[in-house]
Amino acid sequence: QVQLVESGGGLVQAGGSLRLSCAASGRTFNNYFGGWFRQAPGKEREFVAAISWSSTDYADSVKGRFTISRDNAKNTMYLQMNSLTSEDTGVYHCAARHYSVPESYGYQYWGQGTQVTVSS
Repeated sequence: QVQLVESGGGLVQAGGSLRLSCAASGRTFNNYFGGWFRQAPGKEREFVAAISWSSTDYADSVKGRFTISRDNAKNTMYLQMNSLTSEDTGVYHCAARHYSVPESYGYQYWGQGTQVTVSS
């Protein structure tokens, strides 16, 4: 079992930056794929970014602005968000999937989420 806790959300003006953190406990996080998702009011949850041992992946809408990273020694994953716009407003969730679990199964563990609000 892995517990995930997000932090770092808040209110920021358009053009500003935030760094989200996802602290993992219960298992060694370096055995897991990590991902960030977000859900805006009235919209479906959408993929933002993912990270494995050696690669990253981003939604087209955040490429060049967001950076996902991980510090396995700290069991923590990060999402650096720059050049924020009102379209980035939503609840951001981190998620984890053990490397042995097929991608088709989806992420196994989810955090409660942290609110990001970008004012224009």
